[in-house]
Amino acid sequence: MGEKLVTNKPLGISPVSMTQFNNAFTLFLSLLVEAMPFLLFGVLLSGVLLLLIDEEKLIRAMPRNPILGAFIGSCAGFLFPVCECGNVPVARRLLLQGMPTSVALGFLFAAPTINPVVIWSTWVAFRDQPEIVVLRVLFSLFIAIFIATVFSLQPDPRPLLQPMLARRLKSLGIAENTASLVPSGTFLLGNSGQPFTAPKTKPWLSFIDNVVQEMRELGGMLVIGSAIAACIQVFVPRDIILGIGQNPLTAILSMLLLAVIVSICSTVDAFFALSFASSFTTSSLLAFLVLGPMIDFKGMGLMLSIFKPRILLYLFAMAVQLTFLLTLTHSYFF
Repeated sequence: MGEKLVTNKPLGISPVSMTQFNNAFTLFLSLLVEAMPFLLFGVLLSGVLLLLIDEEKLIRAMPRNPILGAFIGSCAGFLFPVCECGNVPVARRLLLQGMPTSVALGFLFAAPTINPVVIWSTWVAFRDQPEIVVLRVLFSLFIAIFIATVFSLQPDPRPLLQPMLARRLKSLGIAENTASLVPSGTFLLGNSGQPFTAPKTKPWLSFIDNVVQEMRELGGMLVIGSAIAACIQVFVPRDIILGIGQNPLTAILSMLLLAVIVSICSTVDAFFALSFASSFTTSSLLAFLVLGPMIDFKGMGLMLSIFKPRILLYLFAMAVQLTFLLTLTHSYFF
């Protein structure tokens, strides 16, 4: 009888896929480690807004003109220098306070770029190309104002928001054209979405509970967004992206795609973009620097805690299209 040929085939995951899995997990952890401090800073800043700012006076001081409100909200990053992980809890807090939609959206899209830390890091990376620093600020400001102005045409923000946040706004008595809040530091949004009156003698309880609740909700979204970004970076070959960056049009498209995928913090993304300066055009580098801080996979995970998926898709499409048009125009005239 002939002997059977026995082959020892490896079972389970192949070495290559296991290596990819390990790389994806390492990248996932690195994204969390990079983003979590900024998210915590944004949540703490949100809690400070709850305690220290007189919400009624702040809301009354905000302009109702959509364009002016969008401009002020976009420039608020100089006062609250947060990246794209920290700006979401602050913008969410502004919306819950009854801030005009134009102000909150302007801050959401512009603050990660138009703040002293990011401007300084961009200058350090591209000090030989100061036009990149200037154009990054101008393009980001224009896009943030445009998007915020368009969405401010919806006077009642509740149709834009996740049902949980919309119920909270309703419970705070925010009507379509008015915004009335209880005095600063006297309410806390509990799990049920109903306002909770905290003792005025213990404002720190409101601060702690607000931080815990927002870290629980936003932290979960950050984990999901980081996992998606890590998987795409590892399992989609980067050569596919870089291979199409041979002319101005495809270079811009490839850097837009890269900006969405890599989900790198705006405080260090200029140094990442600098590594492509020798093989990509200035316009494509601008596309990466403008779009990335506004909306990427990690940021979209966080923004899902604020907006409905359909609204987030509209925001994403507008940001991508405006960035593409501005940078494509730059490539033809400069």
